[in-house]
Amino acid sequence: MVRVARLLLPVATFGLTILAIAEEPAKPIGPGFDIANIDKAADPCVDFYQFACGGWLARNPVPADMPMTNRGFDLMMRNQETLRQVLEKAPAGSKLGDSYGACMDEAAIEGLGPSPLQPTLDRIAALKSKDELPALVAHLHQIGVGALFAFGSEQNFADATQMLGWLDQGGIGLPERDFYLRDDPKSTELRQAYTAHVGKMLALVGDAPEAAAANAARVVEMETALAKASMDRASRRDPAKLHHLMTGKELAAASPAFAWDRYFTAVGAPAFETLNVAAPDFVKGLSAQIESTDLASWKTYLRWHAVHDVARLMPKAFVDENFAFYGRMLSGQRELRPRWKRCVQMVEGNMGEELAQGFVASTLGPEGRKRMLQMVQALEAALEKDIREVEWMSDSTEKEALVKLRAIRNKIGQPDRWRDYSALQVKRGEALGNSQRAAAFELRHQLAKIGKPVDRDEWPFPPTIVQAGYNPLLNEILFTAAILQPPFYENRQDDAVNFGAIGAVIGHELSHGFDDQGRKFDSAGNMRDWWATTDAAEFEKRAACFVEQYGGYTAVADIKLDGKITLGENIGDNGGVRLAYRALEGSLAGKPASAPIDGYTTEQRFFLGYGQIACENRTEQMARMRAQTDVHSPGQHRVNGVVSNMPEFAKAFGCKAGQPMVREPMCRVW
Repeated sequence: MVRVARLLLPVATFGLTILAIAEEPAKPIGPGFDIANIDKAADPCVDFYQFACGGWLARNPVPADMPMTNRGFDLMMRNQETLRQVLEKAPAGSKLGDSYGACMDEAAIEGLGPSPLQPTLDRIAALKSKDELPALVAHLHQIGVGALFAFGSEQNFADATQMLGWLDQGGIGLPERDFYLRDDPKSTELRQAYTAHVGKMLALVGDAPEAAAANAARVVEMETALAKASMDRASRRDPAKLHHLMTGKELAAASPAFAWDRYFTAVGAPAFETLNVAAPDFVKGLSAQIESTDLASWKTYLRWHAVHDVARLMPKAFVDENFAFYGRMLSGQRELRPRWKRCVQMVEGNMGEELAQGFVASTLGPEGRKRMLQMVQALEAALEKDIREVEWMSDSTEKEALVKLRAIRNKIGQPDRWRDYSALQVKRGEALGNSQRAAAFELRHQLAKIGKPVDRDEWPFPPTIVQAGYNPLLNEILFTAAILQPPFYENRQDDAVNFGAIGAVIGHELSHGFDDQGRKFDSAGNMRDWWATTDAAEFEKRAACFVEQYGGYTAVADIKLDGKITLGENIGDNGGVRLAYRALEGSLAGKPASAPIDGYTTEQRFFLGYGQIACENRTEQMARMRAQTDVHSPGQHRVNGVVSNMPEFAKAFGCKAGQPMVREPMCRVW
């Protein structure tokens, strides 16, 4: 589908979806907290991450068919096995059964060869002039090809009750703009490999070898121009820089080489007076590039994106070449994932809520949902107490902050209303056709929202995905059924471990409402400056401490973390653990002190509970790519960065001033 990012939805995830061995039956989920994961040879005051995770790290190397693994392996393995069983039992003639069956029918896909893609290639070849680009791009967007730019719908920053059209930068094949612009040896090598990959894919759709190489170089040149016109990641963290309401006439004046009115009509957007143009400089740059670039080059660029975006559902030669670059070269994955794993993921992406219904019933249940809500309420109470006690915040700002906190909505487990997929057509023998129709179905769903009130009950992702999030435009936190299991939450564990694990996740999401992005939105979700000037300055001063702290960490080899890009998540991690600790203290108030369990005190088990949900192993390539694209810090720094800012941790483990886990000065916002 057209890749329209939810630009201001900071989503805290604690790993990738990792799938299980196909032949094995579903296994019980192992304990989330395990003493065997601890490396007792490590000093918790020197490297707490190694202390909490060292045993796990040694026993869990990166699987050959994944670029990373993490502490949630057993949980994700079980989730995916459950989904696979659902799909294999789905009868022929059902949407789930036919979608999965078409994807799994490798023989049929090989037999068809590239013919399912040919109508798209023919349509591109028939392009007679650049005046026809808008209608063609609209068609490509409808079938899931993300060429030139992104278009969809989002809430109005100025009136969060209403949806409007959203136009944004896009149209590149590498992960983000700076992959085209960095001039270090590794980046240069990667671009050379990418250019070769583009050429090989073009050859698979008919280009002669020499023409394919020349065309690939031209594609990368065009994408580089798009990247130069794009906004950098740091700028995109400021919501004000993403809010530019324009009329159709104003957009046409800013970007005259592309007939936007014809595009909007062809793509199926309803009539509207204004839309948000997130990156005005990008649409200006796009217009200039359309004017200066010949028609033949645009056809080549569009052919590349047409084959690139469907390669996973094409014959083996396409799949293997796609994996050679995006899997092996870019992320360090050694082996292609088994087909069933890829097909489960595809169906989940196309019909996530249809697939999720049986899954949710067998996992969380109403009692688990109730207990989770109780923990959320405990964390909210801790945050309210924290806001009231903050010395640097004035009364007026404190009052607004409390109004916002009390207005936060909680979505737990599953949607109250499931999506209706009855209008989606699925055919047993058409893997690519099913994907294209699913993309069109989703785009119609998104565009139909334009000009209408916001549907506050809708979920941004299916509850089968291990994920939690905060959306400032809705002022809500969300926890899927998939994440409300070990290692994040388990009934048999003591409160200390549960508050350190899922409690920290809850606190993380609540903190997002008051991080460097979230604080710029009010209780109703509108972008509004409700901070007193002096309070805003005090916030920025404290946030700068985190920028410096995390910017000093090495992600891999020659790459440092970007403290500005990861700022919101780092505030979430630090605030979340602090709030969870306060909530634990509140839950234990008035109770007699508990005896140590397995040799660890309540306070120590809290921090170990947090540390162990962040254990992870990554390939070097994945570590490098995530350092340049991910807003989250690596697990090691998520753990050590937080505990080194907490005197409660130093007290729990007897750490002394000057040791690495006792930072000076300690950073704190909330």
